[in-house]
Amino acid sequence: MKTIRVITKHINIFMKIKNYILTLTALLFSLSIAAQSNRNRTLINAALHGWEYEIRAGFNIGGTLPQPFPEEIRSIDSYTPTLSVSIEGNMTKWLGVKQRWGIITGIRLENKGMRTKATVKNYGMEIIGSDGNRLKGNWTGGVRTKVQNSYLTMPVLAAYKLNPRFTLKAGTYFSYLTGKDFSGHVYEGYLRENNPTGDKINFRNGAIATYDFSDDLRRFQWGVQLGADWKAFKHLKVYADLNWGANEIFKKDFETISFDMYTVYLNVGFGYAF
Repeated sequence: MKTIRVITKHINIFMKIKNYILTLTALLFSLSIAAQSNRNRTLINAALHGWEYEIRAGFNIGGTLPQPFPEEIRSIDSYTPTLSVSIEGNMTKWLGVKQRWGIITGIRLENKGMRTKATVKNYGMEIIGSDGNRLKGNWTGGVRTKVQNSYLTMPVLAAYKLNPRFTLKAGTYFSYLTGKDFSGHVYEGYLRENNPTGDKINFRNGAIATYDFSDDLRRFQWGVQLGADWKAFKHLKVYADLNWGANEIFKKDFETISFDMYTVYLNVGFGYAF
């Protein structure tokens, strides 16, 4: 009899635990359904009031370009875009009854990069010797450059719906530099120390000297953004945006390179609108 009572007691405990688990599962399921329902109602309510939310993923292709093209660069011998991705979350407020005009803003994490090979003459340069000392002057010969920068970017754009599927955008963007690399090496040429008529230092037969201007990059950048969206399906969009830098990439007191350089990139990708 004692054994039966013990077994019965354990069965009762098991049944209570089972009931608790079933009750908790049902409660969590109900909360999930309610949360999903609330989210759907929130999105529907936002859409009715002219708000649209979107996430995007794409890639950048372009480069850091001198403007205008300087006489020091005699030829661009090669150009290779690097893997430069972007992830963005943005929101659009459509205005008026017809909601054809809107304002877009958001946050974008992105990389911008390239690799180039050029032949130059009297190109401002500060090389780093094998002993770590820096030598400044004018370089004539080959230059390899690697640029790979990361940015936190906020676009502020005006949007216009040409039709339910096609939207044009124009405005500005503001970027903060979060990761930086502007470096490379020189080869097969010579450096005139300090000025174009200074002492000549030759680099031949495979000899190179490195340079690194990463610390001279400007933290804050801004520019013009122009683009278009095409709604392929109800939620899926395809987009293309041209981003053209308006301020020079190097700090104001940087004088080694004698001409200004700006970022010019085309950002292409897909978006999902909620």
